[in-house]
Amino acid sequence: MILCCGEALIDMIATPTISGGDGFVPHSGGAVFNTAIALGRLGSPVGLLTGLSSDMFGEQLAEALKTSHVDASHVIRSDRPTTLAFVQLKDGHASYSFIDENSAGRMLMPEDMPDQLPAISALYFGGISLACEPCADAYAALLDRQGADRAVMIDPNIRPDFIKDQTRYRTRLNRMIAQADIVKVSDEDLDWIIPGPESITEKVPLLLQAGPAVVIVTRGGDGASGYLADGSETSVPVRPVQVVDTVGAGDTFNAGVLAELERGGLLTKTALRTLNTENLRAALAKGAEVAAITVSRAGANPPWAHEL
Repeated sequence: MILCCGEALIDMIATPTISGGDGFVPHSGGAVFNTAIALGRLGSPVGLLTGLSSDMFGEQLAEALKTSHVDASHVIRSDRPTTLAFVQLKDGHASYSFIDENSAGRMLMPEDMPDQLPAISALYFGGISLACEPCADAYAALLDRQGADRAVMIDPNIRPDFIKDQTRYRTRLNRMIAQADIVKVSDEDLDWIIPGPESITEKVPLLLQAGPAVVIVTRGGDGASGYLADGSETSVPVRPVQVVDTVGAGDTFNAGVLAELERGGLLTKTALRTLNTENLRAALAKGAEVAAITVSRAGANPPWAHEL
């Protein structure tokens, strides 16, 4: 089973009301939650490790996991509040304002992480849970303890406004990247991780030298490229669709990549270290396919397998 480790929250999405003004409608979300939901809908064996509240929003999130066939046995429940992300859309692109202090997800501690993970074959990390302490330290500790024998994918999905101590964040993220097998970044993420005027093709080898076997770079409407440690690379275009909004697009892309690798028996440390460009391209294509469906409808609403 793939275990997705990170935030589950409520996206409060601005929606017109009968009176004409905007109200905010609660939608289940969070980068890592969205990836887990997408994997479940694609038929991959998947679980979520996160902190969930016992409040009404926590119950909404728990029900969404059940509906999409995501194992919740590693969820840690508490009476702390649920993180809220107020989302505003402009030309289909989302901007966020978070209410996250003392939340059920953020307040996870290293000692809350499981000592054993039977039946878990791969770990996925990402999102704001890698930036917000103390949960960021908890997930880093989990990777330290459990990542050596399992395939590991990381998508930092960097939000600079969320980073309170850049030195601590960079130190922790760099350590996690060195332990990962797959690192997926946007072109903006890559420029933040490796500042400077160099091109993507000049920066990717530096990221690969840190330890990953595969680096994936997404470039919005320009598609996605995958790079292997031997210097080979491959790319896929985006699928042309009418974009409603981009909420959850990258998270769903990640699920497509993981699902395709898992389906082909390639989601292991050994297989990823000998991956070829044909297999990598197939994984990127699956990511692009499922992301295209997600952006064609409102909110983070990943497709089910029968929709592909």
